[in-house]
Amino acid sequence: MLSVHAVRHLRDFTLDVTLSVRKGETLVLIGENGAGKSTVLNLISGILTPDAGEIALGERTLYSGVERIDVPVENRKIGHLFQSYALFPHMTVFENVAFGLRCRKVPRPEIAFAVANQLRAMNLADLSDVNVGRLSGGQRQRVALARALVLDPDLLLLDEPLAAVDMRAQAAMREELHDRIKSAGIPCIVVTHNLGDALELADRICLIEEGKVVAEGAPEEVLGMRENRFIASFAGR
Repeated sequence: MLSVHAVRHLRDFTLDVTLSVRKGETLVLIGENGAGKSTVLNLISGILTPDAGEIALGERTLYSGVERIDVPVENRKIGHLFQSYALFPHMTVFENVAFGLRCRKVPRPEIAFAVANQLRAMNLADLSDVNVGRLSGGQRQRVALARALVLDPDLLLLDEPLAAVDMRAQAAMREELHDRIKSAGIPCIVVTHNLGDALELADRICLIEEGKVVAEGAPEEVLGMRENRFIASFAGR
């Protein structure tokens, strides 16, 4: 289980968020641009450091302002898929998926075995030696997800995971992503501006406004709050 209380002073407001995600559960964060959704992911993964609070994943404390604990990014066992996918276009599919394992100095035979398994699972085995710069948006999304999952993470963070996928392919990719998340069986947080993503992926939805959680619950409960201006716009898309 992931447990988060994070405070971070931003330029326009102070982000102060408390949330939790159970094993095998997917929490979807929605809200206006600039509300702090991606910042929450970056605080959890360790890219940004909270000004106060505590972040725990299972039995491990990843951050504690009181105890002065701040586990480095590479030791948090978190798979983080960025909105841009952050792939290396000059590298092959295999090299991109293997990158994190090589940084951790995993032996080459273990890397080859783990990457090959992930590429098969993502239907990318035939593209192993292709440079990612030549791939479609959907294929790049699969590569980025494979790179996150090959590290055997305890938590998955996905920031606008289908933003670079062609609209015509989004429905199929959304279903595939849902299956991959569920098969991983770990806590997952998804940031999205897409109603389809929220409906397909969410076990719970959390609405964030100016760094605060203003609503949280089952998708039908939160999306039924049509008196909220953002929800009325979001659910009406």
